[in-house]
Amino acid sequence: MPNQSQVAYDVVEPEQADAPTVPYARITLDAPERRNALSYAVLDQLDAALDRAAHDDVRSVVLAANGPAFCSGADLTEALADGMSRSARRLAEVLRTILALPKPVVARVHGPVRAGGIGLVAACDVAISADHITYAFTEARLALAPAVISLAVLPRMTPRAASRTFLTGAQFTAAEAAAWGLVTQAVPSADLDQAVDAVLADLAAGDPQGLTATKALLNEDVLTRFDAHVDDAVTGSAELFGSERARAAMERLLRR
Repeated sequence: MPNQSQVAYDVVEPEQADAPTVPYARITLDAPERRNALSYAVLDQLDAALDRAAHDDVRSVVLAANGPAFCSGADLTEALADGMSRSARRLAEVLRTILALPKPVVARVHGPVRAGGIGLVAACDVAISADHITYAFTEARLALAPAVISLAVLPRMTPRAASRTFLTGAQFTAAEAAAWGLVTQAVPSADLDQAVDAVLADLAAGDPQGLTATKALLNEDVLTRFDAHVDDAVTGSAELFGSERARAAMERLLRR
């Protein structure tokens, strides 16, 4: 469905008592039937939405998703058919766009996140997660490695947590994700929107120039490392996805 919109974009003007309305952009992954898998089309539309948010008159950006899952990671059907060279590069571009966007990006994580989807969460400046969901870096179990997303993930997580989760591929909880630095806060599902709104209200109190300068300060070292290693990460990811072992593992998974 290459021509169908799989990423929604809205400008939201929250009601604020005794304060001027400060709008924010809401970007929503909207391919629930594919568990919001990161196909090239989704990544392309997501990058376009982020560029739009950068130029719109909004103070901040919320990254959300529709359907039972937040994001299942790479689109394995597409990877088997077309390889991952284009999509790996596009994913890297999207992660860098989030990190370098002149406005704060807040992840609203309502459902399970796997592999490449965790890269999106890690790239965001603030991540609020429902506490009942799970995360997993499943790449090693598929003869792959979290190469591209490591550029956003490793600056967030503790080294020991990264080693355990990257190597084992085991699921971990939102509470563990928060304790390890991957997400900012884990809250009950019923409180998720309230927690996100509280962050947005705090950001609305910030001056746009101050927010932009502060985000640049926070991500300066991350972006320097990102740019130094991105080409190797993209090349390595594409090579692993194209290997016989990875293709066999992905085919087995898709047959389940």
